[in-house]
Amino acid sequence: MAKREDPLAGFHFAVDIQGVVTGYFTECSGLGSEHEVIEQKEVDANGREVIVKIPGRLKWDNITLKRGITSSMDLWEWRKQVEDGNLEKARKSGSIVMYDQHHKEVARWAFERAWPISLRATGPQPKSDSNQIGIEELTITHDYIKRVS
Repeated sequence: MAKREDPLAGFHFAVDIQGVVTGYFTECSGLGSEHEVIEQKEVDANGREVIVKIPGRLKWDNITLKRGITSSMDLWEWRKQVEDGNLEKARKSGSIVMYDQHHKEVARWAFERAWPISLRATGPQPKSDSNQIGIEELTITHDYIKRVS
């Protein structure tokens, strides 16, 4: 009988850029890839026209991370390199690390040559009875990603 595995419970995520954790995040999306699909018309052995689907170009999703605004300027300085036209300097390899509620690493995705395509800060709506915090949203693009653990 096969051992049953429970799904991993992600409590928070970290971005590790070349060995340095640059931030912890509560939301992460875009850890994947997909192929474009090419439809090719062929004639089978019985003379019928059929459509055969084959994989086309491979592409990776952009990674989006969200967290409460902090005093750290690391991500803003990284984004500024791109704004200033220093794309090659801005390209970094690293990992997205998922931790459980006990701060134990439960999964890791390694990416290559990533750079931030957007960084936004949004604040809460001004209301006297609000206890909401401001949110930073980082979106990075990259040349490759794979799950390594």
